[in-house]
Amino acid sequence: MDPHSCVQDIPRCDLCETAIVHSYCDFCHVNLCMSCIGKHISDGYDKHKIVQFQERRSTLIYSKCKTHPHKSCEFQCKDCNNIFVCPSCMASKQHKGHNFVDVTEVYKTKKNDIKKDTKELENHISPTYEGIERDLENQLANLDGGYEKLTTTMSKQGEQWHREIDIVINKMKTEIGEIKERHRELLQKHLNEIKQIQSLIKETLHALRKIEKSTEISSTMQYCSKIREFSKLPPKVQVSLPTFIPKPIDLEKLYSLFGQITPLSTATKENVLSQYQPYTLVREPLDEPELVTTIQTEYEYLRSVTCLNEDRIWTSGWGRNIKCFNIEGSLLQTIQTVIFPNDIAVDSNGDLLYSDGEAKTVNKVMNGQTEELIRLQGWEPSKLCVTSTDDLLVAMFSNDQNQSKVVRYLGSTEKQTIQFDEKGKPLYSGNATPKYITENKNHDICVADCRARAVVVVNQDGKLRWRYTGHPSVTKNEPFKPFGITTDSQSRILSADTGNHCIHILDQNGQFLRYIDNCDLEEPYGLCVDNNDSLFVSEYSKSNVKKIKYLK
Repeated sequence: MDPHSCVQDIPRCDLCETAIVHSYCDFCHVNLCMSCIGKHISDGYDKHKIVQFQERRSTLIYSKCKTHPHKSCEFQCKDCNNIFVCPSCMASKQHKGHNFVDVTEVYKTKKNDIKKDTKELENHISPTYEGIERDLENQLANLDGGYEKLTTTMSKQGEQWHREIDIVINKMKTEIGEIKERHRELLQKHLNEIKQIQSLIKETLHALRKIEKSTEISSTMQYCSKIREFSKLPPKVQVSLPTFIPKPIDLEKLYSLFGQITPLSTATKENVLSQYQPYTLVREPLDEPELVTTIQTEYEYLRSVTCLNEDRIWTSGWGRNIKCFNIEGSLLQTIQTVIFPNDIAVDSNGDLLYSDGEAKTVNKVMNGQTEELIRLQGWEPSKLCVTSTDDLLVAMFSNDQNQSKVVRYLGSTEKQTIQFDEKGKPLYSGNATPKYITENKNHDICVADCRARAVVVVNQDGKLRWRYTGHPSVTKNEPFKPFGITTDSQSRILSADTGNHCIHILDQNGQFLRYIDNCDLEEPYGLCVDNNDSLFVSEYSKSNVKKIKYLK
C-alpha cells in the first residue's frame, strides 16, 4: 500500500515528502522534518517561525503597517474607526492622545464569538431548518395519500349516482387535480426557499470553520455574525387539504348538488427560533413512572445532583465534598471544598462548576485543579445552570437578603441581569431560600422560587412569560414549594415539590400535565435529566439519588 495514501499514516514532511514531520513553519504553514528545516529557512526570508509540530498554528499573524511596512499592527486606534496601527503610528502626531486597544484581545473575543456562532449554527439553527425541511417533505410525501382519500370519498358518492353523474365526477376530479398541483407548487416553493437558506448556512459554517483554523487576524477581524439574520425564521407553512362535502341527489341540479370542493387553504403563522427548535422524537409519559435504581450517597442531607453523562452523576449536600458516582452506585471521585457548595453544574467540556457562598465565588474544577471563575461583591451565588450555548446562569441574592436576581456570564464576563419585570417589580423573592435554575430547549430561563411558591419563567431576553403556583389536588395537602427544577428533550419542565413528595411535570407554556408521585419518593429536592431523558432525583433526608424512567 502506498504510505502516502493510507488514511492512518503519520504526517510527512512537505518538502522531502518521505521523512516524518518534526516541526512546522507557523508563518508559511509547512510541515518540516529535521533535515529540511535548514533548507526551508535558507531563502533569506526573516519571518519564518519554526515551532514543534504539536504547537502549529499557535503564532498570530499581524497585518503589516501601510505607513511603516517593516512593523506589525498590534493595536487598533479607537478614535480612528478602529484602524490597525503599529507602535510607530501610536507615537506619531496623527494619533496623539488617542485611545488604543490591543489587537490580540479583540482577536480572542472575535474567536470566542466565532466559536459560539459555529456552535449555535450547528446545534440549533441548522437543525431547526432541517426540521422545517423534513416537515415540508413530509407534507409532500403525504400529499398523494390525502388526496387519494378525498377522491375515494367522492367515488363512493359517485357510485350512488351511477352512470348519470360520471361526467360530473370526472370534471370535479380534474378540478381536484388542479388544486393538488397548486398545493404542490406552494409547498415546493417554500421547500426550495428553506433549502436555499440551508445552503447559505452550510456555506457560512464552512467559512467559519476555515476562519477558526486560520491565524490570519484580518480575516478574523472582518468576520460579521449572521446569527441574527439566520435566527429570523420564515413563516411556518400549513396548507390544508380541501374537503369534499356531499349533497343530496338531484338529477336536475346534478353538478351543483353533487358536492363542493373547498378551495385550497394556505395558512402561515410567525415562526421564531425560540418556538421552533430542532425536531425530536415525540416521547409520551409512561402511565406509571418506573424506578430504575437507587444510589446511596452518605451525605447528612443531599441537595444537588447533576449529570456528567448517561453513566455518571455529581452530587453535593451538607458536607465539604462533592462526589461523583457511576450508575451502579460506586464512588468514583471526591473533590474537597472549603465549605459545602451552594450548587454544582457541569459545562460542555465536562468540567465541574460549584458556587461557594462564604467566599462569594463560582469555581471551576479542571484536570483536578480548582480555579476561581467569578467573584461577587455584595451578592452571594446560589444555584447554577450551564446553557445550551455554554453561558453560565447564576441565581444569587444580596448580602442583606432583600434582593434576588439571575445573571448570565460568558466565562467570567457578565452579559445579562434578570431581576425585574416590565413594571419594575421583582421577578423573584428577595431572600436566601433556594432558587434552582434551568434553561429550557426554547431558551426560556426557569426558576423554582421556593419562598414565592412558584415556578417563574422568563424568555431569553428576560421578559416574564408565566408563573406556575401549583395544581389543585385532593391528594396533595402541603402548599406548593418548588425546589429542584430541570427540563427534558420535549421542553417539558419538571419541578420537585418536596413537601408533597412528588414532581410536577409542566409543558413549555406552564400547563400542568401530571405528577410523578410513585417510586417511593421522599422529600425530592434536586433534579436533573440526562441526554436519554432519564430523571435523577435527590432525596433530601435519605440522601439517596433515584433514577426514574418516566417517558416511553
